[in-house]
Amino acid sequence: MLKIRLARGGAKKRPYYSIVVADSHSPRDGRFIEKVGTYNPLLKKDDANRVTLKVESIQEWLKKGAQPTDRVARFLAAQGLVAWTHGNNPEKGKPGKKAQERLAERAQREEERKQAEADAKAAAEAEKAAAAEAAAAAAAAPAEEAPAAEAPAAEETTEG
Repeated sequence: MLKIRLARGGAKKRPYYSIVVADSHSPRDGRFIEKVGTYNPLLKKDDANRVTLKVESIQEWLKKGAQPTDRVARFLAAQGLVAWTHGNNPEKGKPGKKAQERLAERAQREEERKQAEADAKAAAEAEKAAAAEAAAAAAAAPAEEAPAAEAPAAEETTEG
């Protein structure tokens, strides 16, 4: 199967891409059949040299069944060669199996923590109510008179 795709060139942190027609099994920067354009992402978006295409050659390859990659299809759509629509993959953004398990575990722990907090609050309220009830009962009951404390008798000491 033929692909029209990008092949990276340029130095580190200075990308420069060739738009090539290649077999889908060949490496990204490896063997290709024909170079049909260039893409320089370092140039401004409105710069004419940012994307250059050999339109006639690309049309020939499209007739032969070459499939453009998503990024190249955007460039070709700007020239009116192919129809490109934005893809929609709602599954892509979902977390994986392990992450979903961790989220469920975290939600369960949070639920247990809230339940324990609510139980502790209810217990504190019940304790407070019991203490208030005991205080009200103590205030309502007639106070028992405490026995009068007898004054200690003064001891007489004899020195002798």
